[in-house]
Amino acid sequence: MRNITIHQPGRTAYLDCFSGISGDMFLGALLHAGLDEEMLRTELAKLKLEDATIEVCDSSNQSIGCKKVTISQKRRQALRTLPNLIAILDSSDLNPEVKQTSAAVFKALAEAEAKVHGISVEKVHFHEIGALDTIFDVVGVVIGLHLLNISRVICSPLPLGRGFVQCDHGRLPLPAPAVCELIQNIPSYGVDIDQELVTPTGAALAITLADEFGTFPAMTVMATGYGAGSHELPNKQPNLLRLCIGTEHDVKEAQEVTVIETRLDDWNPEGFPFLCDLLLKNGALDVSLTPCQGKKGRPGFHLQVIAPAVAQQGQQELLLSQTTAIGLRYRKEQRRTLPRESVTVPTKWGDVKAKSVVTPRGTVIYPEYESCKETALINNISLDEVYRAIYAFSEEQ
Repeated sequence: MRNITIHQPGRTAYLDCFSGISGDMFLGALLHAGLDEEMLRTELAKLKLEDATIEVCDSSNQSIGCKKVTISQKRRQALRTLPNLIAILDSSDLNPEVKQTSAAVFKALAEAEAKVHGISVEKVHFHEIGALDTIFDVVGVVIGLHLLNISRVICSPLPLGRGFVQCDHGRLPLPAPAVCELIQNIPSYGVDIDQELVTPTGAALAITLADEFGTFPAMTVMATGYGAGSHELPNKQPNLLRLCIGTEHDVKEAQEVTVIETRLDDWNPEGFPFLCDLLLKNGALDVSLTPCQGKKGRPGFHLQVIAPAVAQQGQQELLLSQTTAIGLRYRKEQRRTLPRESVTVPTKWGDVKAKSVVTPRGTVIYPEYESCKETALINNISLDEVYRAIYAFSEEQ
C-alpha cells in the first residue's frame, strides 16, 4: 500500500470488490456514485490525447443499476514506456496531485511487469497498460477521487479467479503474473470462477490508492455507486464493483480484535487470578476461563483472551510462559462497541465511580464494581445497596 494523499480533508470511500476490480469498473462506480461526467471529460481533455472516445451509459447487472464505461481508440497506439506515460502527465494541465498519484499507479504497474519479465522498469513496453483506455481509466479514477473530495480509501480483500487469459504477452495463467506481484502483502482469496476478476490495472489502483484493506468501516454512507465489468461471470453473480462514499465515525476503540484460545487439562486453576491480572495489565480486553471436558474424558479448562492486534504477541508469550499450554489458536474478529465514558455518581455515601454508556435506547449509567465494593466495605453496607443507588440515579437522568 502506498498511502498517497489525494485531497485533505475529505470523505472516505470503501471499495467492495466482491467480483474483483478493474480500471473501467472503478471509473464507472465513481460516476454512478455522483461524479459529474462533464467535469470528468473536461479534466481528461487536459491529457491532450485525442485518439480516444469515452462512452458512459446506464446499465443493469442482475437487476442492479450501474454505470458502464467504454473507452475506444480511433487508431492503434504505439508502444509506450513508463517515461512516455510520465511525459504525458507532465505536459498536461492536470492538478499536480492528480499527476503525482496517476504516476504512482503507472509506476506500480511498470515495477510489476519488470519483475515478471526480468527487465528494468525503464525498458518495460506497455501493451494493454500503455493503451489509451488504461491511461484514461487510471487518470480518470484519480480525477474522480479528487473531484469527489475523497481523501481516504479502504478496500476489501481481493477475490482471485483461475484459468487463463489471452493478451499481447500470450496465454497467461490467472491471476495474471503482474497481479501476483502487485498484491504481495495484500489480503486476497481464491474463488472457483474461471475468469479474470482482478486486472493488473485494477490491482495497481487498489494498492496505490488504498490506505488500508479490510472490512467495511464505521461510517455514515452518503452515496453508493456500481461500476460494471466487461464480462458475464459464469456463476451468474453480478460482475460489479461497489463503491460506498461517506464520513467515518470517530471510533476510539479498535473494532478488530484478536481472539486467542487454548485448552488446559493439566494446569492448576488457582493461578488464574494471577494470570488474568497479568494479561489485563498487558493489554488484554477480556479474559475468561470455562470448564470443559478434554480428550480422553479428562476435565479441563477453555482459556480465552480477547486483545487488540498490537497486543497479540505479548499475550501469547504470557499464556505460553504462565500456563502449561504448548499451543494456541488465534483468529481475527470484528466487534462493535458503544461509546462510553467514566463518570462519578453522587450517593449518600459519597461519590462512586460508574460508566456512562450510549445505547440505542439512550444513555445508561452502569456501576463500576471496584468502586462500589470499596464504598460497601467502608460503610458496612451490602454491595447490592450501592448498585441500586447507581441504577436509581441513572433512571432519574
